Amino acid sequence: MVVVNNEAKMTHAPMIFADGLMDASVTHGVARLTLAQTGGDGKPVAVGQLTIPIVQLPALLGGLTGLLKQVETRMREQQAQQAVTDPGAVPGTFRFG
Repeated sequence: MVVVNNEAKMTHAPMIFADGLMDASVTHGVARLTLAQTGGDGKPVAVGQLTIPIVQLPALLGGLTGLLKQVETRMREQQAQQAVTDPGAVPGTFRFG
């Protein structure tokens, strides 16, 4: 994914929506993460597998951790601004500008 002017541009890569991790294993230096979605019955359903060389796992996790920190910071900023501008707004909602 390439980010230009705060817009993500996909380069013909498949997109998988996952809201959980079903399984993880490491074999022969490759981490295999089975991604899951919560099904209609509330149980996880496998939707794909992310495979990554174990030596690249720290970089991937570092990137995800950095993203999480940015989201948390932006969420706090948006909620603080929303509390001032719209005191009746639903807590926990925010937008990326």
